[in-house]
Amino acid sequence: MVRNDHMLEKAKLNLKDEINVQFRLVNAGNKSQDSGIAEMEELPVPHNIRISNITCDSFKISWEMDSKSKDRITHYFIDLNKKENKNSNKFKHKDVPTKLVAKAVPLPMTVRGHWFLSPRTEYTVAVQTASKQVDGDYVVSEWSEIIEFCTADYSKVHLTQLLEKAEVIAGRMLKFSVFYRNQHKEYFDYIREHHGNAMQPSVKDNSGSHGSPISGKLEGIFFSCSTEFNTGKPPQDSPYGRYRFEIAAEKLFNPNTNLYFGDFYCMYTAYHYVILVIAPVGSPGDEFCKQRLPQLNSQDNKFLTCREEDGMLVYHHAQDVILEVIYTDPVDLSLGTVAEITGHQLMSLSTANAKKDPSCKTCNISVGR
Repeated sequence: MVRNDHMLEKAKLNLKDEINVQFRLVNAGNKSQDSGIAEMEELPVPHNIRISNITCDSFKISWEMDSKSKDRITHYFIDLNKKENKNSNKFKHKDVPTKLVAKAVPLPMTVRGHWFLSPRTEYTVAVQTASKQVDGDYVVSEWSEIIEFCTADYSKVHLTQLLEKAEVIAGRMLKFSVFYRNQHKEYFDYIREHHGNAMQPSVKDNSGSHGSPISGKLEGIFFSCSTEFNTGKPPQDSPYGRYRFEIAAEKLFNPNTNLYFGDFYCMYTAYHYVILVIAPVGSPGDEFCKQRLPQLNSQDNKFLTCREEDGMLVYHHAQDVILEVIYTDPVDLSLGTVAEITGHQLMSLSTANAKKDPSCKTCNISVGR
């Protein structure tokens, strides 16, 4: 009986020791967690975020932070989201890496990448400072405030890349003599009644490349100049209406106008579109294009030419692309003729607000689509 009491007392002591050990382990774990939180709080939180030098696929970012523990910072975590996703869950756990991890470099820091940045797109961005530990984990600061910014349009450099790709498939040049514009009869009636017989420029829609600087900004009037190979005349079918305004080419395109390259795209089809802009020299449209678009030599390019031969202006257009020509000034109907076409209205060929195929290798460049 005495032996059993002794064994029971010993068991109680062992249990007490075990409980004490477990308590110490729990406390040690809590202290470790507390220590991690303390370290996290010691890292400075970025504030006064500034975005600058924005392009269609890059930007510079800088911020201010306290000098406290600044020398411990090894990395920056950048949480970048398209604005429509700004309410999505943020990374909350300190050892989960954010979308972009960068080594700590002098600020401002350049963020560049066409695989996650698209032109003319609104984004939100927030920043953490981080310290990489010997075990590979990160201790991080709190997130900075969230700020918003919008990426830019294609620059002239990007448009020149598109231009060069378009030149490859433009094909041989065919002669033509008129520009034409198809619309419904009601359109022309409205022009006569409300605009003194003059077609007015309107803001270009969002068809074509997402980064095109003319979409939603340039004002102009759309014309076509494509001809049928066998007749040399405009086709009798159109996606835009059964009434056609035709005007002699020299009335719109001549030595007193400048020619610009605007875009190159397709709509999940085998054929491609090239947008060109004709602007009277010194006009508001000319000034707009001069700052944003590559200018073409009107007498020598792969898409649309105007040359003097034997005292007359002679015109040619590319055969293997569909040209969409934007003229930036008003055009009076008295300068041409309006008549009904005999063909069909092919709505499937309309490019109104058409989205560019982002997977086409022919007409895409290595920046946002």
